[in-house]
Order: sequence, then C-alpha cells, then structure tokens
Amino acid sequence: MRKPRDFDAELKALEEKARELKTRKVQQLGELVIATGADQLSTDELAGALVAIAETKDTSKREAWAKRGVMFFQSRSRRAAPASQRNPRSAQTQSGSLQSPAGGTGSA
Repeated sequence: MRKPRDFDAELKALEEKARELKTRKVQQLGELVIATGADQLSTDELAGALVAIAETKDTSKREAWAKRGVMFFQSRSRRAAPASQRNPRSAQTQSGSLQSPAGGTGSA
C-alpha cells in the first residue's frame, strides 16, 4: 500500500526554498549595486533610476543598457581571469574557435 503524501511538510519545504531563493536574490542585488558603484547614490536616486528603467519601453535603450551590462561583466571576468586567459585573440589562436570571455550569461 502506498504511503500518503505529507502535503504540509511538502508545502513547508517549498516555502523554505522560496525564502532561500528570495534571500539569495536580495543579496545578489546588493552585491550588484556595490560592484557597479551605485551604492554611492542616495536611496532616492537609485530608486528613481530603477523605476525609470523598469518603466522604459524603448527597446533601443534597453538593448543599449543590456550591452553595457554585458561589457561590465566581461570586464570584471577578464580582471579575475589568469593573465593567459585575458587576451581573447590568443585563446582563439590556441583553440581555433571563438569563446566568450565572460564564460556565461552574466546574470545575477
């Protein structure tokens, strides 16, 4: 005979997982604010900028911001990479293929 599911325990586990994910997201957002230097802005300035960005429907602006974000993460990953991996041309010559210097999507 099959053991009955404990829906309360499953729900509690899902709620805990959701709390952990939210905590990690908040921490990563704080780290991003600090890494970009936006922590030097007042709370009102930062909130206003984020509201403006969130309300922007202009796709060309959003694409430009996304490209700038990619460049930000790529420059950070290059600084963290060993000297032998910092020159993308030498990596192409050695491997024969083009690789992204970021090694990922750059999302937080």
